[in-house]
Amino acid sequence: MLAKDCYTGKTLERLYLKSETIISFITLIEKIKQRYEILAIVVDGRKGILKAYPQIPTQMCQFHQIQIVNRYLTTKPKLDASKELRKITLTLPTIKKELFIKLLEKWYQKWKMLLKEKTVNPITYKWFYTHKRLRSAFRSLKTNLPYLFTYQEQHHKHLNIPNTTNLLDGFFSHLKDALRVHRGLKIKRKIKIIEAIIWK
Repeated sequence: MLAKDCYTGKTLERLYLKSETIISFITLIEKIKQRYEILAIVVDGRKGILKAYPQIPTQMCQFHQIQIVNRYLTTKPKLDASKELRKITLTLPTIKKELFIKLLEKWYQKWKMLLKEKTVNPITYKWFYTHKRLRSAFRSLKTNLPYLFTYQEQHHKHLNIPNTTNLLDGFFSHLKDALRVHRGLKIKRKIKIIEAIIWK
């Protein structure tokens, strides 16, 4: 887990983990707070992270939000409702918050009956939502909405908050390429290479 300063690209802190959790995220932030004042946080939106520091302006990476919707709907959805929702989602990097909210609400009013459709299992007689993935995509957008446009909010504009974690994503690609060249190394040696790159 890695944190960088979005203005300078400088590494602020890192943790080595088997899996990312809310506790590890808090540990990372607390370590940074010992040395720096945190003006804002841009995250990929893993569960719980967005609400972890309500006193710090937090921006959900819009690129990751698009990826979440793509995972649920695919990049070539067949349902008209899915096509329309994906089209709205793809406007995220260029649209104003107010207009996005209007488009999302208009979409919901148009398709809410479809979202409520249920299918009954003929053997068990148990029901489930027919368009589960569509519901999940919509719920994801609604849940993350308070954090998708933090960078646009008037009282945060002076901070120049990025709307994506692209700085980190690009760096991770570079890091993976460097490690690929050194395939077969033991963990301790790999960590030495990672440390040399991230603190460069």
